[in-house]
Amino acid sequence: MKRFLILFSFMLFGRSYAQMPTPYERGNGNQSTTFEEMRAYYQELAEKYSSIHYETKGEDDNNKPIDVVVFNPFGKTLEVARKGKCILLVNNGIHPGEPDGIDATMMLMRDLATGKVKAPQNVIVVAVASYNVSGMLNRGSFSRANQNGPEEYGFRGNARHYDLNRDFIKTDTKNSRSFQQIFHWVKPDVFIDNHVSNGADYQYTFTYISTNKERLGNLLGNYFNNNMQKTLLKDLQEKGFMSVPYVNIHNDVPDGGFPTFMDSPRYATGYTSLFNVIGTVVETHMLKPYQERVKATYDYMRCNLDFMEQHYKEIKQKRTENLKQYQIGDKYALAWKLDSSKYESLDFKGFEAKYKPSDVSSKDRLWYDRNAKFSKQVKLYNTYVPTKEVTIPSYYVIPQSEWKIINLLTLNQIKMIPLKQDTVIAVEQYRIKDFKTTSSPYEGHYLHFDTSLLRESNKVNFRAGDYLVPLNQDGVKFLLETLEPEAIDSYFNWNFFDAILGQKEYYSAYVFEDTAAKLLKENKDLRAAFEREKMNNPKLAASSSAQLDWIYKHSPYYEDSHLLYPIYRIN
Repeated sequence: MKRFLILFSFMLFGRSYAQMPTPYERGNGNQSTTFEEMRAYYQELAEKYSSIHYETKGEDDNNKPIDVVVFNPFGKTLEVARKGKCILLVNNGIHPGEPDGIDATMMLMRDLATGKVKAPQNVIVVAVASYNVSGMLNRGSFSRANQNGPEEYGFRGNARHYDLNRDFIKTDTKNSRSFQQIFHWVKPDVFIDNHVSNGADYQYTFTYISTNKERLGNLLGNYFNNNMQKTLLKDLQEKGFMSVPYVNIHNDVPDGGFPTFMDSPRYATGYTSLFNVIGTVVETHMLKPYQERVKATYDYMRCNLDFMEQHYKEIKQKRTENLKQYQIGDKYALAWKLDSSKYESLDFKGFEAKYKPSDVSSKDRLWYDRNAKFSKQVKLYNTYVPTKEVTIPSYYVIPQSEWKIINLLTLNQIKMIPLKQDTVIAVEQYRIKDFKTTSSPYEGHYLHFDTSLLRESNKVNFRAGDYLVPLNQDGVKFLLETLEPEAIDSYFNWNFFDAILGQKEYYSAYVFEDTAAKLLKENKDLRAAFEREKMNNPKLAASSSAQLDWIYKHSPYYEDSHLLYPIYRIN
């Protein structure tokens, strides 16, 4: 009987029983709205209802508008109305082949405007109607080979073939710049990014990624994971949807358990967590019917809305308290690893994985027997521990020559103080000691990783117009994650400073031989260090060219700027 009622609710949900039915509701339950239909619908909704505001707030790489729809029944501008309120920000269509959120949000905004859903008194809802506009316009039926509907949908990459859910720090696209502007205009408390999963098959329609609790901050992270999210998922189950954390496994059954996803700052919720915002990535299951997935997405947004309405003061208080964990002089984790000793026991509901001969290769192939359901206890590893930490400085100093960095900090509303006159400042400097680089391009970059540093203390002459960047500000985590080279998504690792990795001046060996001999003769300390290094390094001792290079790099002729990271710390 319960299954019949759920199915009947899907039938009602996908039909045009509501006032102002959406293009999705007017269809057969397996059709998603087009970009033109979406814009026309929201424009009409805004004309009819004063609580709905629809405006362009950015642009895609193809110069098409990125629109924002706002449910704000308080008769004031967002800047005024948000005081004392909680704000929910929803992002849709970052991967337009996963359009569930686009259709679900159109219905939610309509239901709020018409009163079908009781208007909250303490919450404003803002949604990016479709973030990857060029991807949404690139419609087809085949790019999501593993997905069950809708009949047509957009493409994952944008007009320049970027995966926008990897671009929140490096900001290669107009889309990313637009999102950052929207985000700081909205100043949300809670964020939802709507997606569809890939991977294994199982019974759940609704899976999710909660912002990693350690990255979010233990106080806010524990509140969200152990209180708010559990309440949301309980409410969602009462609406007919079981849930499970995102299953990042692409075959078989997770008998050995699986970890929670670590959303570093390149991802949407990794970025929003840098500004103390609670976030969830919705991942409806790719093989479930489209109508069922849209309903689950709609219901989860409703659950958030209801929780925020009741607990808006608590959410805002926890966000304020959480920020106090990042004070000047405190340790901040730049790298993490999974703690395999800590886990929760999860009652996982799946389908038995079996093997049979492939019709393609005649070899054994994996398949899931949906008639063989099971429920078994598996381990969910949900705790990460720091592997690398840094002390939060009082200031960074950024030379005005680093205009690209300054531009991105300005875009993210980071407070910066220009020096009024030339000034000598005692600073800590980094010199790049080592790093590794990917062997193939990743989202337009040869990404660095495993970066290590040498630290030096010096007095540096800065010019009027260079910037002091204080760390006692709301964007402290954003600054640490971008400006500390060892952070996984730092600007250094994303190749912003690759120019410092190459020498600009060299030497001709036949000329420098005489100079090197003179340096060793006149500088006893250099000579002693050279002899020690040869004793400790057989490769150096065996190579005349390596020895000459060692002397050059320890001489006044070697350029000091080589490998010297041009962002400075005041501790």
